[in-house]
Amino acid sequence: RLVLEHMPDEKLMRQLEIERYKGRDDYPVRAMWNSILSGVVFQHESVEKLRRELARNGQLREMCGFFNKIPPAWVYTRFLKKLFKHEEEIENVFEKLVKELQELLPNYGRELAIDSKAIPSFAKRKNKKETPDGRRDTDADYGRKEYRGQDKDGKPWEKIVKWFGYKLHLVVDATYELPIAYKVTKASVPDVKEGHVLLEEMEKRQPEILGTAETLAGDRGYDDTKLIEKCWDQYQIKPIIDIRNMWKDGEETRLLGGRTNVVHDYK
Repeated sequence: RLVLEHMPDEKLMRQLEIERYKGRDDYPVRAMWNSILSGVVFQHESVEKLRRELARNGQLREMCGFFNKIPPAWVYTRFLKKLFKHEEEIENVFEKLVKELQELLPNYGRELAIDSKAIPSFAKRKNKKETPDGRRDTDADYGRKEYRGQDKDGKPWEKIVKWFGYKLHLVVDATYELPIAYKVTKASVPDVKEGHVLLEEMEKRQPEILGTAETLAGDRGYDDTKLIEKCWDQYQIKPIIDIRNMWKDGEETRLLGGRTNVVHDYK
């Protein structure tokens, strides 16, 4: 109820209602949108799971605006296709919420963090037929992440994660753990590349946050000289980014140049 009451989506709803105009209104635009939001809140990752929830939860059904019957799957397919055409307005809804958080939460946006998350596709692999027809995922590709470290005994370990799908790139407020900017890409897109893109998008759309931000934290996937220089020289943000071990010979320490009794590790 809180989400439905406070979502700044009136402009989007009016645009969709104007497009429908004299078309059939068996399933109102606002009810459809409300049910999509409820699917996000209750973490239903598929339309069928959402429809089952609406079928058994009369209170939720009425709150969304369905008083007679729940929409069949094909209605959601058509509605989502229409929503995809209004991506810019949905972005505006997100930015309005971020601005409200700036007004409500002290120091919101001062301490930033950046990271990415794997989103597997429902498809298991790349389809040989590239023509989109609503049944194939022709946008996803393969992603791979490598994790390395040492256990408590000093033995090196390595873990490789692979998936077919997408990647969600996020900039969040590190104190409140709430999002500030995001981008969804194919799974193969490097984190550091989208790190540059996210900062440039924030400069265009959220310059006031970049102007007040003090730090940006990230893992070693964002260890990039150009990104670090951009943070400090262009935005005056201190980059707190882990660095990669570029020593390939297995050494743990090296002598400091010109010294015989001072050593350093790769960090």
